[in-house]
Amino acid sequence: MRTYQIGDNDAGQRLDSFLSKALPHMPQSLFHKLIRQKRIKLNGKRTEPSARLNTGDTVNIYVYEENLAPPPETEKAERWRSVEPRVSVVYEDEHILLADKVPGLLVHPDEDGGSEPTLIDHIQAYLYKKGEWDPEKENSFAPALCNRIDRNTGGIVVAAKTAAALRILNEKIRDHELEKTYLCVIHGRMEKNSGRLTDYIRRDLDEKRVYVDKKPSPGARTAILEYKTLAVKDELSLMQCRLITGRTHQIRAQFASAGHPLLGDGKYGTNAQNKAYGAKYQALYACRLAFKFKSDAGPLAYLNGRHFAVKNVPFAAEFGVDPSAWNR
Repeated sequence: MRTYQIGDNDAGQRLDSFLSKALPHMPQSLFHKLIRQKRIKLNGKRTEPSARLNTGDTVNIYVYEENLAPPPETEKAERWRSVEPRVSVVYEDEHILLADKVPGLLVHPDEDGGSEPTLIDHIQAYLYKKGEWDPEKENSFAPALCNRIDRNTGGIVVAAKTAAALRILNEKIRDHELEKTYLCVIHGRMEKNSGRLTDYIRRDLDEKRVYVDKKPSPGARTAILEYKTLAVKDELSLMQCRLITGRTHQIRAQFASAGHPLLGDGKYGTNAQNKAYGAKYQALYACRLAFKFKSDAGPLAYLNGRHFAVKNVPFAAEFGVDPSAWNR
């Protein structure tokens, strides 16, 4: 038999959801079968897969312990344990951590499951080393990222340090209650110094890119961003952008469609344009994050109305632009 004592980071979720995280190698169909057979009980009583867990509850699984252990070939490696953490912290409290991701770093492991350390590996190692997270004391929770940015884009990524923060922030991001501001460098100069781009974006999963249409088309989603020119130098412009919608590769694709691809962007621009500048990555940075909650945020209510910004964007410094320009 195995017993789980439900803590704060386990509470609020369905029983079957908890079991799938606590025992990820076991199929949900088996959990449902064991619940029907009364071999999984909640607080010593018969229960249902949809039962909501509360802090202090007890979940008992009446199965031999050897049947609960994952087969050696399926046991998930704890990647973070081999990482010497390097995290540039923009802001941190008991619930969240805002990290300034450097260009070139993956946020999560890619599809081939390579061993290269990722941002979440660094964050988990960092919190473990600080003594703020111990997987041995958790049944179903691990610190997790709430948003993601492309490998070659830099800037703010939000990590949740508690299950409550993860649940709330996922809802707030889905409901567009976090406002993201980006800096980028484009080739050329926009006709208007400020304005709005409205397009329709189609995603091609096979090519791992998007296509921009000026009119609605099947499968396309509306893409809107607001921009402002901060500085112009030679044939390049430093732009500040605010996303009204959040589509894959939106800033890169929309500026390219407008005739002004991002500096260093080989996917939506051309190598001929970028070669003279020697840019290793597209000049795109998530420089500022504002919390603008429209509904109850529970334990994260204190964040409402606050904003946080990175202090250094290398390509912005080359234009002589001070960080105060985007920290408003």
